[in-house]
Amino acid sequence: MVRVALVVLGLLLASSAAAEPAGHGFDGRALNSETVDTAAKAAMARGRIPGLALAVIDDGRVAYVGAYGYRDVGKALPLRTDTIMYAASLTKAAFGYMIAQLADEGAIDLDAPIDRYLKKPLPDYPRYAALAGDERWRKLTPRILLGHASGFANFAWLEPDEKLRFHFDPGTRYGYSGDGINLLQFVLEQGLGLDVGAEMQRRVFDRFGMTRSSMTWRDDFAGNLTTGYDEAGKALPHDARESVRAAGSLDTTVSDYARFLAGFTRGEGLSPKGRGEIRRRVVAIASAHQFPTLDPATDPADARIGLASVLGWVTFNGPYGPVLMKGGHDDQTDNMAICIARRCFLMMTNSGVGARLFPTLTAQIMGDPGAPWTWEYNPLRPLEP
Repeated sequence: MVRVALVVLGLLLASSAAAEPAGHGFDGRALNSETVDTAAKAAMARGRIPGLALAVIDDGRVAYVGAYGYRDVGKALPLRTDTIMYAASLTKAAFGYMIAQLADEGAIDLDAPIDRYLKKPLPDYPRYAALAGDERWRKLTPRILLGHASGFANFAWLEPDEKLRFHFDPGTRYGYSGDGINLLQFVLEQGLGLDVGAEMQRRVFDRFGMTRSSMTWRDDFAGNLTTGYDEAGKALPHDARESVRAAGSLDTTVSDYARFLAGFTRGEGLSPKGRGEIRRRVVAIASAHQFPTLDPATDPADARIGLASVLGWVTFNGPYGPVLMKGGHDDQTDNMAICIARRCFLMMTNSGVGARLFPTLTAQIMGDPGAPWTWEYNPLRPLEP
């Protein structure tokens, strides 16, 4: 890890270009590229993060995009704004936007039980045979699945017997579940005959000019993509995903995902009703932490900020208005998108501990949105002062 820190510091101390306008923060402050660069480089040096990419969306447009550090430390390859990065669970926000379009068009009812669309009972499909004898699957709706209120664990493979099961009645509480998101993908494919990868390409990537984004691996990504780094600084190769997973298979770039967020804040491709559906609360969140997903511990602070799930995001009330927040994490990736009205802040890293930059960096650049950081990350290890 020492070598990672030294190499990153060497790159970060390179001279910056002349300052240019970079939009406005959540608190209304005018930003410029020098301000953003200075904060990003200082945070990276203190947090020992190999690569960091940022974007500011202001008034529904991309106002600033920047990349710092390395996509591959060992080869001294710099991270660029067109470098392929793993979106992880940021995929869910883009998938939710596509679902909102389908609902807007009447192709799917967000509040209809999923058995309306399936050709046979869910447990009759081999993938979901473990649910046989538990009729609660009939209570599942697209909104409940997108709002992480299915009752499932995050993934069945985390269960002692690796079998899917309900831990609570659907729609009664929050419990983060990638399997719930993937079930909705299954319903679209089996019930509506849709190719989710193709729908994402047409409805999201093509619409917003995301030319270096895909739900599955593309060979043209190989020349410019990130190597990930775990907590100890060990290099982990990029996973070339061969199948679409709505819960998290998206490969993208900071520039591309910024284009999505800009279009998202404009509500492009949606009616006013459709835009409202994305922000409509699914279930209030009372848990002390997002992970472990089924931990019964609660925190009254959630109710004070109105923490709740929506379609692919969580929402809460901050000092500058209602906030949408979505993270994306694994052992070698930490990402975060935060949106207030038509402004967003996007942070993407190729580090499993990139999240320790996010609270300080967000406050320094955009103003403190009042985010429930300790709920999002458990435990959160912020930067040292």
